[in-house]
Amino acid sequence: MLNLLREMLHSPALDIIQRLKHSTGLTVKELCTAMKMSYMGVKQHCVELEKAGFLDTWRRPKAAGRPEKLYRLTPKADVLFMNCGPAVTLDLLTTAEKVYGESAPPKLLYSYFLAKTEAWSAKLARVTTVEERARQLARLRSADGCLSACETDAQGRLLLVEHHRPLRELAARYDMVDELECEMIEKLLGCEVRRSVEEVSGLVRVTFQIKTTAHSA
Repeated sequence: MLNLLREMLHSPALDIIQRLKHSTGLTVKELCTAMKMSYMGVKQHCVELEKAGFLDTWRRPKAAGRPEKLYRLTPKADVLFMNCGPAVTLDLLTTAEKVYGESAPPKLLYSYFLAKTEAWSAKLARVTTVEERARQLARLRSADGCLSACETDAQGRLLLVEHHRPLRELAARYDMVDELECEMIEKLLGCEVRRSVEEVSGLVRVTFQIKTTAHSA
């Protein structure tokens, strides 16, 4: 893996992976436009990444003509993005359960999210509007590896959109992780949040719809 990363750091492959991570899939033409590279140059890197198992393809229907071929990430690409030491964390929680009983992991997870909420609350203390708090929170969560961005949808609703789940393996073992994460965001923003998750192949999109007073529907 280290040798692969060294090769990628000296090529546009890393840029391709970053752009695909923030999307639901892109055509070679779309990548060319974004990266200002030739079609064949981008295509070659995509083919090589597909052979290495980091990309796969799917077809997107068009109103007319043949479907478009899009590249997207596979689950193998997750190793290239930040995760919160899931194996070590799971081992520690399992050990805590064996030593202190089945209530230990939930208590530890609750304490973790409580501490995180308090730390981030201090950083958001001077921010007054929900939108600006959401933008600041997106930056904090991106630093934690969530690849987060504050967006507005077609209906004008405020969204927190994330393209990586560092706590995915932890949440798979403990259902409460996703609930605690959502509750933390609600406390930090001071309003109700509705969470939804889309996962296809290696693509992830977690959306927190922020139900402000102006857009409570």
